[in-house]
Amino acid sequence: MRSMKRKLKTVLFYLTLTVVVFLINLPIINMVGSSMKNKQELFTNNHLFPYKPTVENFANVLERTPFFRYVVNSLLVAVVVAVSVMVISCLAGYAISRYSKRIKLFRYYSNLFLILQMFPGVLLMIPLVLVFSKAGLADSLGGLILIYISSNIPFCTWMISGFFDGIPIEMEEAAQIDGCNAIQCFLRLVLPLSSPGIASIVIFTFINSWNEYMMANVILKNQNLRTLPLGLQTFIMQFDTDWGSLMAASTMTIIPVVFFLVFMQKHIVSGLTAGAVKG
Repeated sequence: MRSMKRKLKTVLFYLTLTVVVFLINLPIINMVGSSMKNKQELFTNNHLFPYKPTVENFANVLERTPFFRYVVNSLLVAVVVAVSVMVISCLAGYAISRYSKRIKLFRYYSNLFLILQMFPGVLLMIPLVLVFSKAGLADSLGGLILIYISSNIPFCTWMISGFFDGIPIEMEEAAQIDGCNAIQCFLRLVLPLSSPGIASIVIFTFINSWNEYMMANVILKNQNLRTLPLGLQTFIMQFDTDWGSLMAASTMTIIPVVFFLVFMQKHIVSGLTAGAVKG
């Protein structure tokens, strides 16, 4: 009897979980289904998927818009930002983790970080545009990369420093006794043990840079420099919206992120659970 109750609870649990997952992903499923509908079905068929699937919306996106250029721009920005933030955050996080007892400023970094989060990023848009215009960085991918790096470093530094805190300093001291210097300890001991945390900040930064729209819309005006979020805007016109092409372009936009998350899923789970148990 108990085994039957357990099986029933398990079935109900997974059934409920399936329904919740379906509801959460319903907008994405609807987007994929709408991307395969023709213009007539988009306004007459209210089902998730079309009666006669077609790829004409995808062909329209690839033939009539510089979609691959948008992909290259977004990929360049996201990769450069992710790598730069990873390097800077690891160095800064290690310094905060190991030298916070000696330097007072490092002790209050977390409090300062939380205070800065109270100010919305919109307040920085006008000053950034003015400064970047005078510096010649407006309307350039370099300027956008610089903004993304500076905006992602604080959180990633705060997060990776927590991983470094979980590594006993006695391990580094033992390595130094064996002949390693501080740099070798950091590169050969601390970084490999913190790989889940490093993967987490890379994923976080990559997705943020890939999806960001507001700052890119303010900085970039040249059509050849547009990233994917700005490229999707071209399908939204003043008096009409090409819904089929918009859904097709949106579907192709999320494909790299989905593959990236699938391959990095193990590191995401490790990064979320690391530090939950100390000792």
